[in-house]
Amino acid sequence: MTSGGLLEARTEEERAALLEAGRLLFAKPCHFFYAAQRIDQLPPMTAAPEVALCGRSNVGKSSLMNALTGQKTLARVSHTPGRTRQLNFFDLAEGALTLVDMPGYGYAQASKQVKADWQGLMFDFLRGRPTLRRVLLLMDARIETKPADHAAMDLLGEAAVAFQLVITKADAVKPAHLAKRLEEVQAIARQRTAAHPLVLVTSSETGQGVPEVRAELAALAAG
Repeated sequence: MTSGGLLEARTEEERAALLEAGRLLFAKPCHFFYAAQRIDQLPPMTAAPEVALCGRSNVGKSSLMNALTGQKTLARVSHTPGRTRQLNFFDLAEGALTLVDMPGYGYAQASKQVKADWQGLMFDFLRGRPTLRRVLLLMDARIETKPADHAAMDLLGEAAVAFQLVITKADAVKPAHLAKRLEEVQAIARQRTAAHPLVLVTSSETGQGVPEVRAELAALAAG
């Protein structure tokens, strides 16, 4: 099985093969190579498939990027919500996969104009990149789904981009709370036609779920 992801793994051997493919892919070098604040600044599309990480400000996008690649400072972790205002592009394994760190959304201090600009840039990017294979939409384990999260999913649906919901900061809540949050997010995934049915649960602190995310992305890179 060369592609398809964990949902299509019918045996433990297939699952193990996907996890190993993910480990091998993310053991290779990953480096930042481009940033864009406007749609006319986007880098040219290449043969490499693209996967974007998206989520509310302070949801843990940079931490997850660093955990996936094993590089503590690859993506800057900001303690100021909404600080990242650009699309940051990272090359993984010399063209095997491009990771795109999207600006966080939903920060309360942002003006309406800034929020409108975010929506415009994100929509133009999402609908204008045929190489964009999937968006990982991150959801904080500690916080209920917000209107801004639903707005982001609406945007992804309108742009006809497949997305996968990933719960972050699983280590920060008790098991009962995490189980309830997972059930909630899984229900959302079932309601959204553009959503991948498999919801992943992660912690950048403990490494929970990181091998599974790597496996999913390795399957996209291989497919």
